[in-house]
Amino acid sequence: MLRTPAVFTSLTVCLLAHAGLAMAQQKPSEAPPKLEIIEQGSDTPITVTPPKAPGTKITEKKEGGRVTEVKVKSGKSSYTMKPNVPPGNAQPGDATSSAYRAPQWTVLEFDLNKKKKTDKENVPEPANAPPPPAAAPAAK
Repeated sequence: MLRTPAVFTSLTVCLLAHAGLAMAQQKPSEAPPKLEIIEQGSDTPITVTPPKAPGTKITEKKEGGRVTEVKVKSGKSSYTMKPNVPPGNAQPGDATSSAYRAPQWTVLEFDLNKKKKTDKENVPEPANAPPPPAAAPAAK
């Protein structure tokens, strides 16, 4: 075990004693703090809704009065917002839970039935179809 000189020990004790005396001399003021007077306004709550851009369509899905999904379509872009429901029995603040859930952007949509639809459109109707060619006479 190392031995510290007595000078360092006494110097440390003296510095701590002076700091303790300085803290003991500070007294909180006896006067009460100044309070601001707040004017009373109306009791009606204010609902602020952001302005919708022209062409924006918002669709909400609700189950039991709770919003479960919001789809937003603005111009060519569209995305879906869902509430953050932690998996299983995770509590807020756990490693398995998250505070936020990112929007799900719709990037590309493919119409796999498009070819079938166009083929059906190009088929002529039987009433407007030209008559079949006449059969060739049999050779003897």
